[in-house]
Amino acid sequence: MKRMLLIGLAAALIAGCGDPKLDATTEATLQESSKKVAERLSPDEKKQFAADLMLVALSSLNIGKTSLVGAQQDNNLSLDGKTAAEVNTMATNIRAERERKQKEQALLEIKELQSRVASAETAKVELTKFAVSRSRLLEQAEKYSKVPQPVIELTVQNGTSHPISRAYFKGTIASPERAIPWFVDAFNYDISGGLEAGEGATWQLLPNKFGKWGKIEAPAGAIFTVEVYRLDGPDGKVLFDAGGLSENEQARLDALQKQYGPI
Repeated sequence: MKRMLLIGLAAALIAGCGDPKLDATTEATLQESSKKVAERLSPDEKKQFAADLMLVALSSLNIGKTSLVGAQQDNNLSLDGKTAAEVNTMATNIRAERERKQKEQALLEIKELQSRVASAETAKVELTKFAVSRSRLLEQAEKYSKVPQPVIELTVQNGTSHPISRAYFKGTIASPERAIPWFVDAFNYDISGGLEAGEGATWQLLPNKFGKWGKIEAPAGAIFTVEVYRLDGPDGKVLFDAGGLSENEQARLDALQKQYGPI
């Protein structure tokens, strides 16, 4: 019997010397026990403990909870009886799960952006079949205005196998000896009746003379060229689009691939 009492006393002493634990019975006991747990930690461990507690608390505020009270109760239950090491394990698991989800989402985003890049490259091949054989930029005098009307003359041939309802173009005015063009702007044309496969047409487009097209400053020898970058099909939806990614989207793709690698 005496031996059993000694064993029990030793066990009690060992238990008493263990790491302090959180008491999450109430908010007050949780705060008080948190201080006691922190007292046994080094300065660096205290910072880590505080960060772990914050992370565990925030993780309980999930979408499934409709009230802060319910979230707080879940948080208290998960922390009750935990040591600093156990709280750190909980936080580590939460961080790992977040990183897993972030990587999963990032890989999906990389795949989507890469798909758009690939689609743009495919579109460029198809768009060469919609040929702009002639492009002219003229100025037409107005009877009742001192401001001349800019006129874009285009001759096109639909060499695709699809009817086209709208065509999108990029117009450039440049001099052969200069690296930087005088003027670049996009415009589009809603084709009345569409342009069937194999058909050609000549159009005269009248851009806003009070806008950018009416304020072009370029020498007489500059050359006006036009390239098509998008075509809409008969249903009005995008058929081919060589636009690819914007500058910000490309930067985003580069950053994601640098962090997670290409797919």
